[in-house]
Amino acid sequence: MNQLAPLAAFTLPTLVSAAGDRAALRFLEFFAANIRNPNTRRAYGRAVSDFLTWCGTLGVTSIAAVQTLHVASWVELRTREHSAPTAKQGLAALRHLFDWLVVGQIVPANPAAAVRGPSYSVKVGKTPVLEASQARTLLDSIDVATPAGLRDRAPGLFNPLN
Repeated sequence: MNQLAPLAAFTLPTLVSAAGDRAALRFLEFFAANIRNPNTRRAYGRAVSDFLTWCGTLGVTSIAAVQTLHVASWVELRTREHSAPTAKQGLAALRHLFDWLVVGQIVPANPAAAVRGPSYSVKVGKTPVLEASQARTLLDSIDVATPAGLRDRAPGLFNPLN
């Protein structure tokens, strides 16, 4: 029985097919063997597909012909059309894919390696911050009658409330 049968139904992007059979196999291996999480695989697949389709509209003929300027322009365009985390995820997908292709000797260098993604920082998070009284209650609840309790309490090493 052919174990690669589900991959036979997958249509390769034109730019990958144009690079030859080795490139096609390496491209499929990236998604089948290198990315284990199905959600990541799906998100990376969308980003790579969008990028390669966009490159095709620019006249890029093969995945081996992709340049840093292509990646930088696409990330800039993606930042305008989507949120910064989405653009950063797309750039991560391209970096990861091209690293894989460099190791497989399909492309000589990673065109996405030098591209900086959009800056983004989370200002408000879901992690609660303890008030000083809550932190004191937590530290005071540690039983110092045991060696583990003494270790966990560690008043001489670090206690910002003293």
